[in-house]
Amino acid sequence: MFDGAIMKQRIRGVLAPVVTPFKADLSPDSQRFIAHCKWLLSQNCGLAVFGTTSEANSLSMEERAMLLDELVAAGVDPSRIMPGTGCCSIMETVKLTKQAVGNGCAGVLMLPPFYYKDVTEEGLYRYFSEVVQRVGDGRLKIYLYHIPPVAVVGITTGLVERLLAAYPNAIAGMKDSSGDWNNTKTFLDAFAARSAGPAPTARAARTFDVFVGSESFLLANMRNGGVGTISATVNVNPAAIYELYVACTKQSKFENRESKLEQLQARLNVVRQVFSSRKFPSMIAALKQAIAIYADDPAWRTVRPPLVELTPEQAKPLAAELKAIGFTMPGVGTKAES
Repeated sequence: MFDGAIMKQRIRGVLAPVVTPFKADLSPDSQRFIAHCKWLLSQNCGLAVFGTTSEANSLSMEERAMLLDELVAAGVDPSRIMPGTGCCSIMETVKLTKQAVGNGCAGVLMLPPFYYKDVTEEGLYRYFSEVVQRVGDGRLKIYLYHIPPVAVVGITTGLVERLLAAYPNAIAGMKDSSGDWNNTKTFLDAFAARSAGPAPTARAARTFDVFVGSESFLLANMRNGGVGTISATVNVNPAAIYELYVACTKQSKFENRESKLEQLQARLNVVRQVFSSRKFPSMIAALKQAIAIYADDPAWRTVRPPLVELTPEQAKPLAAELKAIGFTMPGVGTKAES
């Protein structure tokens, strides 16, 4: 009964790796941050604060801790928050993870330690094992973060198998940002979709939740036992992405269901393609530029070095392309005070 209650409370659906607004002096702008988080929540999306799109590794540990505390103090429901807490230092990871668990967050999204490359599976196992033991809290839910295009150091099925065997309650799932559907499918087949079997990790495997790192794979993920997406473009297109998620979870077989799901997915892909364009310095800068446009708030353009913002020459085609596809961000126009 207790295990079932935990399962029901697990965070699922559509989460945004929330973009972090900065002031002119490059300090985090907590007012704009909280306002954006509340807008995302109003669109039925959860908050994966301090992810890659959040410029988390350009933030200090203290800044992450401050923003999380301010978010919770502002009345945001911690059960809708999955903060990124993975650092190269075990001690920093433990500190941020303890804070998240203490605040009642739904889970934590945890990068592997990524500075040293070509590390062994044993080394990664020891890292995550140390974190679980040092946090020492039964409420801990870790979602492993696989993003080899950025971190290089990745998560393997062998590592997950070992961690689930040792810590079946603490290892809750993963986010796959490999950009490779075959890789996601491998994890779904090995863990999320496995419902029974003689393996000692079978019970744990049933509760290993797989999120995709791009909504381009959301339909495929849901069809294969996944639980949602944690995607950069949720920051600007939350309602449409959530619409597909809900349509996937409906039990009723409505008319032309598969065709309608494919249409919803295709619409999401069009928006994703605009923000993924190589003509922009980064997707993060393009997302922030879009928020600046639709919120009529130029302060949103700011990114922390080494990232750079869009130039006016780059911003014009972004605005034009978004207009051409009928893109909107209803309700995002509430300016935060500086």
